[in-house]
Amino acid sequence: MDVSSTSGAPASLSPAATTPSRFTSWPAGWPFVALFAGYPLWWALGLGQFAFWVFALPMALHLWRRKRAGLLRLPPGFTLWALFLVWSVAGLALLGLTPPGALPGSAGLAGALVRVLTYLALTVLLLYVGNLSRAEFSDGAVARALGWLCLATVAGGLLGTFAPYFEFTAPLELLLPGPLARDPYLQTLIHPAAAQVMDVLGYEAPRPKAPWEYTNSWGNNLSLLVIWLVIGWVCRGRGWRRWTACLALALSVVPIVYSLNRGLWVGLALSILFALVQLARRGRIVEVGLCCLAGLLAAGALLLSPLMGIVEDRAANPHSDDGRAVASAAAVRAAMDSPVIGWGSTREALGSGTSIAIGKSPECPQCGNHVIGNNGQLWLLLIANGWVGTAFFLGFFAQAVWRHRFDVSLVGSGALLTVLLLFWYMFFYVALTAPLALSLTAVALLWRRSTPAPGAVATPEGVGR
Repeated sequence: MDVSSTSGAPASLSPAATTPSRFTSWPAGWPFVALFAGYPLWWALGLGQFAFWVFALPMALHLWRRKRAGLLRLPPGFTLWALFLVWSVAGLALLGLTPPGALPGSAGLAGALVRVLTYLALTVLLLYVGNLSRAEFSDGAVARALGWLCLATVAGGLLGTFAPYFEFTAPLELLLPGPLARDPYLQTLIHPAAAQVMDVLGYEAPRPKAPWEYTNSWGNNLSLLVIWLVIGWVCRGRGWRRWTACLALALSVVPIVYSLNRGLWVGLALSILFALVQLARRGRIVEVGLCCLAGLLAAGALLLSPLMGIVEDRAANPHSDDGRAVASAAAVRAAMDSPVIGWGSTREALGSGTSIAIGKSPECPQCGNHVIGNNGQLWLLLIANGWVGTAFFLGFFAQAVWRHRFDVSLVGSGALLTVLLLFWYMFFYVALTAPLALSLTAVALLWRRSTPAPGAVATPEGVGR
C-alpha cells in the first residue's frame, strides 16, 4: 500500500524543483556524507565530536544561500527547539551558583560552552537535511552514509574487543599546547583509543568504544546506526553491499556482548519489537513470522555460546547502579530547586550516596563526587535546563513522533525508531553529540517526507519504500 494515503508523505520531488547548482557546484549533501561516512578519519585526526562543528559551517553557508533565495524552511514544532536553545544559552548565567548538595565551583564554563555550541551545530544539521529535497539528496544516500559509519563502529568494536590497548596520538594533540592536550576531559575527546578497560565484572575487562569517546557512546551510536545499515545496505542494497552488511551484523554480536551495555541490549530488543509491529501494520505477516523464527535461532545460538557467560556475569554485577541512582536523584533535586531555567551545566555532587565525607579511594573507586547530569540525557537536561527546558527538548521530539506516527514506510519507520530510542536511552546515555545528531537527522527525514520543498513538483515515484 502506498504510505502517502496514511502518513501524508508526498511523492519524491522532481530534480528540476531545486537543483544543487543553484547553491553550490558541489554535490548536494556532501557535508553530510563527508561528516558521517568520513567520521573514522576525523576521529583518527583527533577532531572527534568537533567534526560536527567543522561541517556545520558549509551547511550553514548552504542555508544562508537558501534563505537569500527565499527557500529556507523550518520544521513543524521548531519553536520548541528554538526555545530550548534560548534556555541553554540563558542558563550560562547561573554557572556561578551552586545547587544544594553540589560541590562549590564545580561548574565548568568550557564544558557548558561546548555543549551549547554543539546544540547550535546540530540545529544547523537538522535544517540542512530537512531543506534538501529527496531529489537533491535521497533517503537512500542518507542511509548509505550512515551505513558506512555503522560498519566503522562495528570494526571499532571488534578492535576494542581483541586489541583493547590500541591507541595513538592524534595530529590535533600534537598541535595543542601541552597543558591543554593533557586535560583529562579533552583527552577523552581527542585521543583515539580502542576501548575502556574497566572493572565491571570483578576483574579488568575491555569495553569497546572506537571510534567514539566512551563505551556508552559506542553502544548508543551502534544501536541507532544499525537501523540505517539495515535500511540502506540490507533492504535497499544488493550484491557486495548486502553481504557486507549481513556479515557486519553477525560479527557485531561479539562487541555488543563485550560492551556490557545493558541499555544497548534492551534497546536492540526494543528495536526488533518495533520492526515487527511496523511489518504487521504493513500486512507483512509472513515476514513477521520469519523474523521471529530467525530471532529464536539467534537467541538459541547465543544461549549455547560462551558469550552467554558474559551476559550472566553482567546481570550479576550491577556495578554502577548505585552511583547512577544517586546522581539521578541529585539531578531531580537540582531541577526542583531551579525548575524554570536549571543551573546551566553539570555539577559534582558532595561526597557519595553514603556520606558527604566519603571520597574516592583504592577501596572505593566509585565513591565520591559523582557528576550530576553525566549519566543520561534526561538528567543532564534537568540540572542544566530545569523542568521547563527539559519539556522544550523532549516536546520537540515527541511532537515529531506524534505527527508522523502513521508513516509505516521503510525510511519513515527507521526514522521513527531512531527518535523513539532517544526516549529510552535518555535514562542511561548522554545524547551529545552523535546520537543527538542521528535523532535530529531522523526528524529532518520525517519532516521533508511529509512537506514538499518550495516550488517542488511531485512525481509518482514510490513513496512507500
